[in-house]
Amino acid sequence: MPTNTGNLTKVKEKLPILNRDLNWLYFNGRVLQEAADERNPLLERLRFLGIFSNNRDEFFRVRVATLNRMLKVERMPYDTPINPKKALKEIGELVQIQEHEFMQVYGNIVHQLGNHNIFIVNENQLTEEQGQSVLKYFHEQVRAYLFPIMISSLKDISSLRDKSIYLAVKLGRNDKALKEDYALIEVPTSTLSRFFILPSNGDKRYIMLLDDVIRYCLSEIFSIFGYNSFSAYTVKLTRDAEIDIDTDVSKSFLEVMKESLKQRKRGIPVRFVYDKSIPDDLLKIITKRLDITKDDPIRGGGRYHNFKDFMGFPNLGHRELENGTFVPLKHKDLPTNRSILSSIRQKDIMLHYPYQSFQYIIDLLREVSIDPKVRSIKMTIYRAAKNSNVINALINAARNGKFVTVFMELQARFDEEANIYWTGRLREEGIKVIHSIPGFKVHCKLMLIRRKENNTNFYYAFLGTGNFNEDTAKVYSDMSLLTCNQKICADVDNAFHLMEENYRPYKFKTLIVAPFSMRNFFIKMLSNEIQNAKKGKEAWAIIKLNSIVDEVMVRKLYKASQAGVKIKLIIRGICTLVPGIPGISDNIEAISIVDRFLEHTRVIVFANGGDNQYFITSADWMIRNFDNRIEVATPIFDPVIKEQLKSFLEIQLADNVKARIIGPGKANQYKHSDGPAIRSQVEVYKYLEGQMTKDEGRGTRDE
Repeated sequence: MPTNTGNLTKVKEKLPILNRDLNWLYFNGRVLQEAADERNPLLERLRFLGIFSNNRDEFFRVRVATLNRMLKVERMPYDTPINPKKALKEIGELVQIQEHEFMQVYGNIVHQLGNHNIFIVNENQLTEEQGQSVLKYFHEQVRAYLFPIMISSLKDISSLRDKSIYLAVKLGRNDKALKEDYALIEVPTSTLSRFFILPSNGDKRYIMLLDDVIRYCLSEIFSIFGYNSFSAYTVKLTRDAEIDIDTDVSKSFLEVMKESLKQRKRGIPVRFVYDKSIPDDLLKIITKRLDITKDDPIRGGGRYHNFKDFMGFPNLGHRELENGTFVPLKHKDLPTNRSILSSIRQKDIMLHYPYQSFQYIIDLLREVSIDPKVRSIKMTIYRAAKNSNVINALINAARNGKFVTVFMELQARFDEEANIYWTGRLREEGIKVIHSIPGFKVHCKLMLIRRKENNTNFYYAFLGTGNFNEDTAKVYSDMSLLTCNQKICADVDNAFHLMEENYRPYKFKTLIVAPFSMRNFFIKMLSNEIQNAKKGKEAWAIIKLNSIVDEVMVRKLYKASQAGVKIKLIIRGICTLVPGIPGISDNIEAISIVDRFLEHTRVIVFANGGDNQYFITSADWMIRNFDNRIEVATPIFDPVIKEQLKSFLEIQLADNVKARIIGPGKANQYKHSDGPAIRSQVEVYKYLEGQMTKDEGRGTRDE
């Protein structure tokens, strides 16, 4: 793996700023490390390969597409630190290195699966009995979804769909009585599983990819035309997924987004990948028909593409090859069969997903939907689950006479179509749905409940680091604050007014809200630490985020380090700051944790002269989060929750199993230390479990 400092961009004060795109590829390299890590169960390693592949596809669709667009701009802004041509070259080199590692890891996993009597076989490895099973499956399930395109009839590149894989088929006759011809067949993985389970042979289990099922049965499609010689090779096209927003004021934003999504399906190709064993004549005719030239991003690869499908690789009864069953813990302050609102009334509550269940939020929504004293519910939705119980609960609340308002973000990348669908469903039920304006996204995670208590309005609020999504809450590490602190609730109410009234700014007394004040607020907090360091006082900060990219904040962190402020970073993804450089960032330490659950929690703590200040937030430190999104950071006032957050961060900083060091030198080195192994996600679960036990030992409030 290349070093982490080979692509520094020197700007202004000669402070090092890493290339964000290469830095993201280093993060995806950590995902690949999880696939290679033999401490992980074998099938989980295979699924990490799927995650790596899916991540890389999105990287091409978004970041490489953006760099390609920049290349076409004749003159870049003078202060832009990115050279797109150079960046694309470096990306290509690193992608090739990672692809080589990927194939090595895949080969190793396939070999080890064989040691467990699980075999992935292709069309040339079938027994007669297996062949009959494949033919039966093909005729009963597969054939109806195949619609070959003769390459001679192919109009242009718009005929190929993004995210799909195709078999490029060469057709011939052994006696040369027919001229060779060529066809494309889309592999219907959006309808059928990528994996077909063949009949077992004793203890041996066999799996065949759908691609190979089709390869085996090509004669069933084309022999009626006189062909008896067939070969097929996978090809795949990746398109630019960035959306150009139409500024036609005569159209509603919903109409604009619908039209823009149609445009995405015709996006400019950013990558064409093919099986490198494809014959030259077939490759030439495909690229000619698709108008792909040698200057376009084109790459030879292996026999199979779209490894994202391996996230759904079947188990075949080998439970020992997967992670053990994960049972979410009960929350000590939310007893079963007790009103959640009454629990929130007693104290602030912090939920930790997936260690504790998101079902508490569904239960809360169910409770408020039938509570006769609840008058209204307001919520932001960025990404909802496929079959969303959150949406269903809101619909139920509306049917029970509650005033429900939903801020639905139509610009949530790759969830636009789903959110357009949910908009329609909610409006059918009489729910008020608000959308953002072009160029701004609402990314904060907020809910506000208004209840009539003692003839006055009383409010309850939810403020989170992750989405209202019961599916991702099982695999993303996130936090949610439930509170009836009326100062916080008043600010949440103003945040909703801000969204409803075309982003009219409000004065917030407790919340820190982007794009109005968030960057400046955190700059002031760091300035305060700098002043305390100069006075010889306690001065430090702990910052856990997904990404740090914003150059202003990076420079401020460098200045804080130079002033003697001790800074510890836990950054899962992109970190363009370089820790550990003498005289610049030697007071900054940084790690990245990649493990079973996706680290998504955002927590920030400042020493503040001994009066430690804690915040959770929906925002990473990126330009888009500070300047182009509605984001919220929430102060934590409850001393018990502060202690929880302190313990949580201490556990993560002590991780010496799944933590990688961010800093100069070789990228993605594991953090090692003397003493017992500490795997933070396991230890956080144990810590929260211990909190339950401690609470049971001293009795609950119900007793």
